[in-house]
Amino acid sequence: MKQHVPETREEGPETVDTRLGLRLAELRSERGWSLGDLAERSGISRSTLSRAERAEISPTAAQLNRLCHVYGRTMSRLLSEVEEEPALLLRAAEQPVWEDRASGFVRRSVSPPHPGLRGELVEGRLAVGADIAYDRPPVPGLEQHIWVLESTLDVTAQGVAHRLDAGDCLRLRVWGPTRFRCAGDTEVRYVLAVVLP
Repeated sequence: MKQHVPETREEGPETVDTRLGLRLAELRSERGWSLGDLAERSGISRSTLSRAERAEISPTAAQLNRLCHVYGRTMSRLLSEVEEEPALLLRAAEQPVWEDRASGFVRRSVSPPHPGLRGELVEGRLAVGADIAYDRPPVPGLEQHIWVLESTLDVTAQGVAHRLDAGDCLRLRVWGPTRFRCAGDTEVRYVLAVVLP
């Protein structure tokens, strides 16, 4: 039975997208960058950056990855920075879910957020046929352990392709582009353990 994933936009008066937009604007402001400066560093257009900061749009997974790279953060760390307050226990119903509807990617932050921790667990789900390419890691040398729970996942890193079936686990250090593709005939569900270098 497929689990229902709540829409992040229905979370409350101040949505994750709103808090994310504010945090992205803060990070840019802290560095004294204009939208043009950030566009040049990230490869994302000024208009898209502006709309994301105003929460008119939610950045795609690839765009958020580029911004994480520019700001030297993992995606989980950035998303934890927009959560209300850190907790030691994070119940399943409270785990933040972020969805990139355009690519068919759903990301659940399983670990209780804390900016000082080096490791975290993430649940990823890719719809049938979904294919996400990241042009760079959010943090160079990031260690990832990818454990497939259901279906089949193709992962390409360092130019090497890996096919992972249910139960398989791939460990890698991410230095360059990566690609995640649902290779099965059902949605792929996997656990991603992320460890900062």
